[in-house]
Amino acid sequence: MNNRNRLGLLLLAASLLAHLSLQQAVAQSRQRYSNLQQALFSGGQLTGSPGPRSVNWIEGGSKFSFIDGQNTIKTFSPKDQKEEVIFDGAQLKFPNSDRPFEYGSFQWSKDSKNILFQSNFRPIYRRSGISDYYVYSVADKSLKLVAKDAQTAELSPDGQKIGYERGGNLFVFDFATQQETQLTNDAKPALYNGRFGWVYEEEFGLAQAWEWSPDSKFIAFWQSDERQVPMYRLTDYKGFDEKYDSLPYPRVGDTNPIVRIGVIEIANKAKQWMKVDLGDGYIPRIYWTSLEGQLALMHLNRKQNHLRLYMANARTGDSRQIMEETSSTWVDIFDFFAGINHLMYFPAGVQEFYWVSDRDGYAHLYRYNYSGKLLNAVTSGKWEVTYVHHIDPKTKKVYFTSTEASPLERQLFVADVDGKNKRRLTSVAGRHAVNFSPNGQYFIDKYSNVNTPTQVELRDTKGQLIKALETNKRVWDYIASHDYAHKELANFTTSDGQPIDISIIKPIDFDPSHKYPVVLDIYGGPGAQSVYNEFATTGWHQWLAQTGYVVVSVNNRGSGGYGRDFEKIVYEKLGKYESLDFAETAAYLAKLPWIDASRMAIRGHSYGGYMSSYTMLTHPGVFKVSIVGAPVTDWRLYDSIYTERYMGLLPENEEKYKASAVTTYAKNLAGKMFIAHSTMDENVHVRNTFQLMNALEDAGKDADLRIYPPGAHGVAYSANTQLLLYQQYTAYLENYLKNTPVN
Repeated sequence: MNNRNRLGLLLLAASLLAHLSLQQAVAQSRQRYSNLQQALFSGGQLTGSPGPRSVNWIEGGSKFSFIDGQNTIKTFSPKDQKEEVIFDGAQLKFPNSDRPFEYGSFQWSKDSKNILFQSNFRPIYRRSGISDYYVYSVADKSLKLVAKDAQTAELSPDGQKIGYERGGNLFVFDFATQQETQLTNDAKPALYNGRFGWVYEEEFGLAQAWEWSPDSKFIAFWQSDERQVPMYRLTDYKGFDEKYDSLPYPRVGDTNPIVRIGVIEIANKAKQWMKVDLGDGYIPRIYWTSLEGQLALMHLNRKQNHLRLYMANARTGDSRQIMEETSSTWVDIFDFFAGINHLMYFPAGVQEFYWVSDRDGYAHLYRYNYSGKLLNAVTSGKWEVTYVHHIDPKTKKVYFTSTEASPLERQLFVADVDGKNKRRLTSVAGRHAVNFSPNGQYFIDKYSNVNTPTQVELRDTKGQLIKALETNKRVWDYIASHDYAHKELANFTTSDGQPIDISIIKPIDFDPSHKYPVVLDIYGGPGAQSVYNEFATTGWHQWLAQTGYVVVSVNNRGSGGYGRDFEKIVYEKLGKYESLDFAETAAYLAKLPWIDASRMAIRGHSYGGYMSSYTMLTHPGVFKVSIVGAPVTDWRLYDSIYTERYMGLLPENEEKYKASAVTTYAKNLAGKMFIAHSTMDENVHVRNTFQLMNALEDAGKDADLRIYPPGAHGVAYSANTQLLLYQQYTAYLENYLKNTPVN
């Protein structure tokens, strides 16, 4: 070796040593969490700002309003980028009071002259509650109480009235006459007009059970009769007397709510019932069409595998079926996990409707006329349409989000209504959430990816950036000054040939020569998706990474985003394929040189609690520890609409229900199981956990149980109990996965 080469190698070595020293110095200068509490509450610092809060497009879409600060509403014009204060509530008082005005949410009138504020919200179920509603005039800055103790309220499209439901009846308030008119008067206990009971609201995703017609002439509404639905009672065991809350809750095979659709013509208060036979099924959606006085009604049979669409005359109630869809599994009508309430669309100004269906194996958009004739498929391919944002009848274009780039991403596209000229409007890799202007000219794009915290941008529909609304510099600064474990995306193929996507968070100061314990943090339910190309913001995961765990999540079979066959393979056999994929994930991880296969845990809540317990018992020995939160342990104990959608009906599927029950496999427990539940959980009743404990004890198996009586479905019910719950989770891992006991 000549001297020049020797000198070069010496310089290179010195450079590498200097680089490594610099890396070590930077790493040592970064802050670490001093305790679990600090890590849990770091989630907000990692999430950062979501951008403008409570965005409402106004003036036809030429501006949007947003909340700025605590009590100020501003507007922003994309055209000239001008920002104005439209509402300053700093000095505003409740009418006839000295109390400062406070509100939870608001909506604009279509003419942008009035704002309807929701105040004094008192929750009932997941989406619903009782509130007081106030109207604020932008012109004269006056504030008026228009609906007290109403469950829902909405301004009419013409801005002249407000409709609302109170006490199971419907009302309107007319701004011109300043008078309230009662539209229905037949409400009784468990019989409501314009209000859903628990199961319809929870499992069909809507809180408001009535709709204004686009011309403000009619209100269509559900009447819900729950008088024959079994009552469920629950208590938090406080005090010395037996005090119970109760709600109508139909379990599998029970009597369901009976619903029918009524329409009221506002001018004469004439009421007409739509002539659609309910049978043993459901009416999960209604839609006003672009024709005056014509309503579309969606009917599902009880198994939810046969959808019928009817067109009904609002004045006569006469109806005719125009379309139907059948499935060998189930028919989707909304997407709970993506926050998408509708898969059917009736744009104004055209006698066409659009329907997202997975009939060809993937969820795609189909275009029909009002006779129910299929005009064309708007999209096609081995990917899914996940959200339709805007259909423009003038330009004949459809704007939609899809998985075409990757099931791990959501990207915005535009295409002609005949399916031609499709092009992508978002360019950055990641999960994009889009808020579209009603005039089809602008959209607000909120996105992140594994390397980029949330970014919020205002763009036009050509894709051009108008303004960066949020860059989250504080998040960038935070991860630069603190230890942060990035999420990594990976995939593998199961032993039966199924490709599976996973995410991995490695320990801080990861050393590939060491072997680390694993926490599989899962959910797994039908249509849900746990892994995206998005920024990791969960504080508990960061704490686990700091304390030496590998954290893994899985898009198991049953997840949405991968097509019909991948998602709906779980039909009538919940648990089988999801648990298989979790066990296969563990087998894949076990082959990695830096994974300790003898120290693996699985943790989940709700459906995830079902899966963390079911997997532990049906694949014994794979996981050493299972952490189970609010689990369904036997689907015969859960509600009718959700369960029968995925498991079919009783008694014909009795054996399939037994095969999907956690309790069936209690004798197989090998390892440690921690279960947490609340006696006030109105969603997954604590009976599920007690039956599992009974089955385990009958089999001579031990499990650790924690009851948080007032905690509802989330188990924890305060900041203190949230911290306590995760302290218990973490200590359990330390005690039984790391064998480093924590008191």
